[in-house]
Amino acid sequence: MPRKRRTSTPDLVGMTPKQMKRRKPINTSTFVSVEPITENQKKMVADYDSGKHLFTYGCAGTGKTFMALYLALRDVLDENTPYDKVYIVRSLVATREIGFLPGTHEDKADIYQIPYKNMVKYMFEMPDDASFDMLYENLKHQETISFWSTSFLRGTTLDNAIVIVDECQNLHFHELDTIMTRVGQDSRIIFCGDAAQSDLVKATDRTGIIDFQRILQTMDEFSLIEYGIEDIVRSGIIKSYIIAKINLGI
Repeated sequence: MPRKRRTSTPDLVGMTPKQMKRRKPINTSTFVSVEPITENQKKMVADYDSGKHLFTYGCAGTGKTFMALYLALRDVLDENTPYDKVYIVRSLVATREIGFLPGTHEDKADIYQIPYKNMVKYMFEMPDDASFDMLYENLKHQETISFWSTSFLRGTTLDNAIVIVDECQNLHFHELDTIMTRVGQDSRIIFCGDAAQSDLVKATDRTGIIDFQRILQTMDEFSLIEYGIEDIVRSGIIKSYIIAKINLGI
């Protein structure tokens, strides 16, 4: 996706209240501006900027999660918004009993953080990998970016945050319902998913996302955006494979 460097520079003299909350302020001058490519990406940005919550679904390889994470980080790093954190929420379908594993929820979520780290790397213009690794660890340690499993959401309230629910096709209805009731004051939520990639085994479990989508369709606060083959932005053999699989109905 085309990128251009942000021209704004941080005020290092007088720190804002948002900066004061952070253990180490992020140098936002290294954050680049990402331009949407496809029509649905443009609609996603426009609807988000108009204040809508988003439910994005459809083909893999269309940049749904990337654009969601970019918009979330853009606003969290903006000193003029009420958002302090990005919460990335998903369910580890094969290991829903994650609560029995040792460590914190962050430790248990490590196994699926790598793709998001790679996305974030594209959003910052850093001189080398070591510099980016330091920046990314800073983002995590100060909880600008936090990773959550649905197993840990009950009883929490997510205030002043942008919540990204990724791979939402793998969630049961009660999990989706729980997530919606966790969104607190001055928060936004973005769902990303692809029903064709569901890891849920039982057919009855797969209907949860359909029922949930029906509810959102009745809510003015949400914009629902369906991505198709024409929105695939991956190149080469990956794009050809995704298109061939869709055309064969597999």
